[in-house]
Amino acid sequence: QVQLVESGGGLVQAGGSLRLSCAASGRTFSPFDMGWFRQAPGKEREFVAAISWSGGSTAYADSVKGRFTISRDNVKNTVNLQMNSLKPEDTAVYYCAAGRIAYVTKQYTDWGQGTQVTVSS
Repeated sequence: QVQLVESGGGLVQAGGSLRLSCAASGRTFSPFDMGWFRQAPGKEREFVAAISWSGGSTAYADSVKGRFTISRDNVKNTVNLQMNSLKPEDTAVYYCAAGRIAYVTKQYTDWGQGTQVTVSS
């Protein structure tokens, strides 16, 4: 099992930027594919971005393509989500997730507690 702790959330005006970080501990981090998800009030959790274990492949939801960038550092055991040009509809709790071959299977086994992102108009 991988323990995940998110940070970097907060309140930002529309058009602004935030950088979320997820620190992993426990099992070796590098074999795990990583993802970011979000859940807005009254809505289901949705996929935001994913990165393969090597960092060589990334995927994004259409709603964030061109605005968000996912990256990872397998030495520091972190995965980041750079969020630019934020919109009020990006407001949600953002979760970091890990899973072996999850980039292909979409099956994530370990989840963080989440960090709140609020974008004001």
